[in-house]
Amino acid sequence: MNKNDLIEQIAQEYELTKTFARDIVDNVFQSITDAIQKGEEVSIFGFGKFKIVERKARKGRNPQTGEAIKIAASKNVKFEQAKAMKDLVNTKRRGRK
Repeated sequence: MNKNDLIEQIAQEYELTKTFARDIVDNVFQSITDAIQKGEEVSIFGFGKFKIVERKARKGRNPQTGEAIKIAASKNVKFEQAKAMKDLVNTKRRGRK
């Protein structure tokens, strides 16, 4: 499923125009992005949480030349699925309902 599929599904399920459904989806994603940019953790019960993790600077190797390089410190967004989501995914994988 991609963003357009999600918009289509919401529009059909709630009898909304695609434009209105797109605005809703865009607003949800923007709210999550804004909170993460502020350094906040976004927790959605039963789904999971988004949070920033910091990676320290480290040494690495250029795979083409084998030369040692410095990799700068960085911040990344990490998603941790909720237990309910994990259980649902694992149940579906085993063919159970």
